[in-house]
Amino acid sequence: MIATAKSVLRKAQKGRYSVGAFNIYNIETLHAVIKAAEHLKSPVIIQTSESAITYAGLETISELMHISARAAKVPVVIHLDHGRNISLIKQAIKAEYTSVMIDASHYNFEKNISLTQDIVKSARSKNISVEAELGIIGGKEDDLSGTSWCTDPKQAVEFVKRTGIDSLAIAIGTSHGAYKTKGISLRLDILKEIRKHVSIPLVLHGASLVQKKDITKARNTGITLGKAQGIPKDQIKKAIRLGICKINVDTDLRLAFSTALREHTQHHPESINPRDALSYAEEATQKSVEEHLKLFGSEGKA
Repeated sequence: MIATAKSVLRKAQKGRYSVGAFNIYNIETLHAVIKAAEHLKSPVIIQTSESAITYAGLETISELMHISARAAKVPVVIHLDHGRNISLIKQAIKAEYTSVMIDASHYNFEKNISLTQDIVKSARSKNISVEAELGIIGGKEDDLSGTSWCTDPKQAVEFVKRTGIDSLAIAIGTSHGAYKTKGISLRLDILKEIRKHVSIPLVLHGASLVQKKDITKARNTGITLGKAQGIPKDQIKKAIRLGICKINVDTDLRLAFSTALREHTQHHPESINPRDALSYAEEATQKSVEEHLKLFGSEGKA
């Protein structure tokens, strides 16, 4: 069933768990996320980045998500992730995404507010939820890159009040992509301070786990990851207890999907049916999604 982010995240906030938001880019990753959510009876957010839309086409990928979400036995939010192109955000609103993110965090505070207000105004008449970002999440993923800059709790209060957004993505030490430095530690003190004064659901980006077992598996297939490292599970759990209601995951799914594709090719060099390899990759991706949903505490919350 199709749901809005506002309804799903408010419920998560009351229940003190987090909803997983998973980037999809083809029919296999879409199916993997929906199947995992249904298997664990969990609400879920399927989201596309601007680059995924460029790859698949807005109309095509939107229709695929709507068809899958309508047929799903659990609440499914259709979300635009990291919208920086204002025109594209408004196209996503017109295409009936049930949630959009305006990411104007790379602009100064006042311009961020102004651009966000414009999107909120466009989305409200269609009952579409709006997420915005304050602070800068570092790292590199797709067309996104930047140096981390933690969210100022005082600015967060003013930002939420003036924009009227439904959820706020905050920067507390995470980064996009798999290439993370060792010794990652979330700024839970900043999260705690923001939670004290901001009542809407809070969002954590750049929260892939990038676990050692997955890195080893990937390297065995020839994937080079450098000194890849993700967020420790205990840090994720603490962040959820302190008020994180939505957690974005992309890199872990890419890793699972790409590794499985290579594994299948290695084990079945005679196969010329791409559906065999893609189905194998879909199963691996579903397992990864299920692992995240259990960690986030949303199992059985549909």
